[in-house]
Amino acid sequence: MASYENLSVDHDDGVATVTLASTAGRNALTLEMANELVSVATTLGDDPETRCIVLTHEGTFFGSGADLSQLSGDGSDAPHLRELAGRAHEAITQFHRAKTPVVGGINGVAAGIGFSLALMPDLVVLGEDATLKFAYPGIGLTGDGGATFFLPRLVGLRTAKEIVLRDEAIAPDEAVEMGLATEVAPADEFDERLEAIASELAAGPTHALGTATQLLTDSYERGLEGQLAVEADAIADASKTEDYEIGLEAFFGDGDPEFVGR
Repeated sequence: MASYENLSVDHDDGVATVTLASTAGRNALTLEMANELVSVATTLGDDPETRCIVLTHEGTFFGSGADLSQLSGDGSDAPHLRELAGRAHEAITQFHRAKTPVVGGINGVAAGIGFSLALMPDLVVLGEDATLKFAYPGIGLTGDGGATFFLPRLVGLRTAKEIVLRDEAIAPDEAVEMGLATEVAPADEFDERLEAIASELAAGPTHALGTATQLLTDSYERGLEGQLAVEADAIADASKTEDYEIGLEAFFGDGDPEFVGR
């Protein structure tokens, strides 16, 4: 794994924890950070030893949006914004298409592109100090990072429009109620809870979990017959894994399966 300036990666028993720590402060997204996210997402997504990816942060900001200090505030910013969004989108696509579960751990402010990143993981744990905010209208912009893709799928179209148009801060309990997050953990238990969820997923049948979540995501793009056909192919492929053999043997035995992620 390469070394990075704006994030760190820690591997522990199948869990790869990506911790955001932008050199720009407040975990603001720079082009360099976006490029590093592409690199780490691509590497971990293809790593057979990675069975769960955790995306979390240092400090009080999961992400405050783009690094506004690099902008001029007029139309000359368009090329930079397009390039920055393009690289961020590549990273989000790679994380979203990873063959392992992705868990978000947010115990701070997630605004702008940070908000978008917070919507992408399969499961999201919020700390009591977390705040989610769309934030783009505050500077006259429209949103990127997949926010307009994930929001209506998570909360429904009407609520998604309300989040965008009112642009109000969303507290942790409200975020869970809306469907933007999975659960809220007390501040003094946040790290332990995030680790417990990631470890549980990393101990599961990685191929089956990754494929099942992808089937759910892609179901929006297919009709029933198309989805049934893909399900048939996927379950047949899963039967060729070691985890299937382990799971079936355990089912007819006395103990719990000890999956190996292959």
